[in-house]
Amino acid sequence: MTIMAEHPVSLWPAAHAADARRPRSQQTKIGASDTVCARRAGYLLHGRTPTDGGEMRKAILGTWLHAGILAAAREEYGWVIERRVEDDTIRGHIDAVQLDAHTASRLPKRLRPSLPAEETTVEDVKTKSTYQWDNVLRHGASDAEIRQVFLYADLLRTEGFAHIQGQRQLARLGPVPVGRIRFRFLNRDNGDDHVQEMAYSADRARGARWWVQQVRSAESPEELPRSFPGPGLSAVCDNCPFKTACWGSALAGRRPQSMLIHDDAEREEALAQYVEVTEQMKPLKERQRFLRAQLDGSEEGVYGDNVLSWSGGNPTKTDDVEGMVALYERAGLQVPMAPDAAAMKAQLKAAGVPVPVRLDPERRTSVSINVSARKTP
Repeated sequence: MTIMAEHPVSLWPAAHAADARRPRSQQTKIGASDTVCARRAGYLLHGRTPTDGGEMRKAILGTWLHAGILAAAREEYGWVIERRVEDDTIRGHIDAVQLDAHTASRLPKRLRPSLPAEETTVEDVKTKSTYQWDNVLRHGASDAEIRQVFLYADLLRTEGFAHIQGQRQLARLGPVPVGRIRFRFLNRDNGDDHVQEMAYSADRARGARWWVQQVRSAESPEELPRSFPGPGLSAVCDNCPFKTACWGSALAGRRPQSMLIHDDAEREEALAQYVEVTEQMKPLKERQRFLRAQLDGSEEGVYGDNVLSWSGGNPTKTDDVEGMVALYERAGLQVPMAPDAAAMKAQLKAAGVPVPVRLDPERRTSVSINVSARKTP
């Protein structure tokens, strides 16, 4: 006889606890993967205590996917996976390195790849949701993602693999001549993948190093710029461990970004920019509506660089009151005779009697901004 627990234990608390114990989660030295936002990197560099937990489920799923995919690359192709690189200022863990045949020949046979590259390639695996997938296909890696991997590649070219336990044979290679960068994007919802490659660029590597140097030279994190627009407008900010330290606690009913305006002069400037952007958007929205009308009824399919598909257009669902009454009567239940608010309002209006209303403090209408030109006397 099998006995089932009434409330099965959730694996997520265990997953969060295990993730928090990973060396990567506990390091305080700035890592290449921490270079997403300048201010967040500053908080880490200065040893600030995180103020927010953030939702880690997507990140944990990404870690699990990484582990399986990279293990397959190591077992099938002999690629070097999850290896540390570092110097005096920064460290990182490279997802995968596909060594070229010449460099690989300097390793013991058991460590040589079965599938060497024409030139040594540093690969980074990124997991994305379907919501982000179209942006990946159109634009590829973000500036922050490119900066991160160029830091990995530059560390490998200048320092080689870190001389630590488990990779000493690799460390003996010394500086490794990285020639290419590869991003492997994986859709964690449906398994689709997309590969983007680019040649190693010394200029881009110097730019990434310069970015790190600016973070290191700041006397406090607050001197550093925020790289994203803030909670509610950026998923990066929503899940940042320093969200409250960076943006503070928003006043009730106000968005966190409101703290950026300190006086009427700044308010005047923001309002002027709001009007300017609105005027720029108006013709674009009109053009978009016109193009949408042109495409109405077009067949789904691939047209040039874009894929057309349609969604929606389905019948809406409404409560089947007659069906519910029939079910009540069949079950021998008393049909509720609650007042019909819609019918009562219609009768009061027809009789010319004002419809009584009351304020519900638990429900609020959305707040709209209204801007008009000031009348001159």
